[in-house]
Amino acid sequence: MKVLLDIKDSKASFVMELLQSFPFIKTKPLSPYKSDVLEGVKEAVEEMTLIKAGKLKGRPAKELFDEL
Repeated sequence: MKVLLDIKDSKASFVMELLQSFPFIKTKPLSPYKSDVLEGVKEAVEEMTLIKAGKLKGRPAKELFDEL
């Protein structure tokens, strides 16, 4: 199982040290770029969920492409 944690910078080194002390946990910090990309994908998935549930209005793809 993979878990993504959002940790305050001031506590990050403590949490990383704690996690690395367990032999059954592998840690791998994300670069700022990868973190931003993951956050963007997460927001997009949340928006799609709201659109499918009818709680948010979507836009036709043609309208989106016309803007480009």
